[in-house]
Amino acid sequence: MDAYPLPLARIGIIGGGQLGRMMVKAAKRLGCTCVVLDPTPSSPAGQVAGHQIVGNYHDPAKLRELAASCDITTFDIEDIDTETLIQLEHEGHRVRPSPRVLALVQDKLTQKQTLADAGIATAPFIPMPEPSPEAFAAFGYPLVQKARRGGYDGRGVSIMKTAADYRLRLPVPSLIERFVPAEKELAVLVARGLDGDCRCYPAVEMCFRPGANILEMLLAPAGIADDSAAAAVDLAVRTLEVLGGVGVFGVEMFLTRDGDLLVNEVAPRTHNSGHHTIEANVTDQFEQHLRAIVGLPLGSTAQLSPAAMINLLGAPGHRGRPVISGIAEALAIPGVCLHLYGKAATAPFRKMGHVTVLDTDIEAARHKAERVRGLLEISGENHP
Repeated sequence: MDAYPLPLARIGIIGGGQLGRMMVKAAKRLGCTCVVLDPTPSSPAGQVAGHQIVGNYHDPAKLRELAASCDITTFDIEDIDTETLIQLEHEGHRVRPSPRVLALVQDKLTQKQTLADAGIATAPFIPMPEPSPEAFAAFGYPLVQKARRGGYDGRGVSIMKTAADYRLRLPVPSLIERFVPAEKELAVLVARGLDGDCRCYPAVEMCFRPGANILEMLLAPAGIADDSAAAAVDLAVRTLEVLGGVGVFGVEMFLTRDGDLLVNEVAPRTHNSGHHTIEANVTDQFEQHLRAIVGLPLGSTAQLSPAAMINLLGAPGHRGRPVISGIAEALAIPGVCLHLYGKAATAPFRKMGHVTVLDTDIEAARHKAERVRGLLEISGENHP
């Protein structure tokens, strides 16, 4: 029988946002302690961890301080100094997922090229070092331009239907890809352990806010045929096998009108498409990630209940100390599970929390989530 001294492991988390916050909570359940690195004092994750190093993700000295104070270093974001992390790994520090995998995925062009070279289906694309009207026209509209680095939550992505939309271009090194008129946008979370064991969560359906490219509602499981759901899981596993790495990865996909599946993007971390797993699955994504990087057996990904999840975004035009309205009415609805992230200030469309709604029927869960979305508003104290 194995015996572990407590704490089981000291986990360093680069990034103190909501993903880190939920990871710290899972770590405490597993008997781990955490140290968070984030530039914002009393970050959402730092509040829960109790120990935070205040510093930038690109500060080599701060990254070294974190790695030296922990047994294993992981991250909840992608915009990190991977050169320092690769050096730390070379020196014997455990960084998981591997910073080499992170470096590959950070650059959306190298990510796409790696997947395409391995035969993973994606939308056709070409590099775009310097945008020009001629190059865009030659590729053909409609198209999607993606910044090679730094894009997330709708940033760094521009959808152009016609040449008239060229004014919306991103003036940075990028790639352009064919616009996919998807029937549905899906995501599959894949966990891979130190021993190579892979576990997938059931495919989920993602519904995005028009024009903002921010996840507005998630339905779990996705309303797709069984063979499509199985194919999505298989594609996600093959994608992770190409990239390698240990931990939880989010694989976003398009299901085309012809029934084909194309990988859109991969996130080498826990993912917004897995928040529902806290209530709806046997093992939530955050515990699963920790199990993987510590070297514990992966847990069951079985779903216990259909679920709908909505992000709680800061109201347009509002900034300052958050003020939430409608909370009592929302919590009176059966099956509603509220998560607030402890962010000190709200801003338009900033992720301030999420709500998961459980129900025996997925359509009932969706309708309840829509009611909650109409009830809850996060405004700012300094708004007139």
